[in-house]
Amino acid sequence: MHSKSKMLRPSEMAAFEAKRDIGAEILQSIKDMKAGRGKVVVSTATQAREATGLSQSQFADLLGVSIRTLQGWEQGRKQPSGAARTLLAIARTNPKAVLAVSAP
Repeated sequence: MHSKSKMLRPSEMAAFEAKRDIGAEILQSIKDMKAGRGKVVVSTATQAREATGLSQSQFADLLGVSIRTLQGWEQGRKQPSGAARTLLAIARTNPKAVLAVSAP
């Protein structure tokens, strides 16, 4: 299987897809899961939110972003901006600091 970090040209992608056996890949994945192989990747946004103990809506409010934006970060569909990345890093390493400044 190709690395996700390498961009393929259309002709390379077509050749790669033509050789794939999706059914076999799915069955192998199921076998791996049942055997306990594999890993769950948790985003830094999820780690930060879980460190604070807040729900998605509460954490989104704290950061001043929409819940859809936070969900995008947590699911890896979007990347936070520089300032948001810094705030997430602070929340992940020192959640009490973030919670303290957000308290009324």
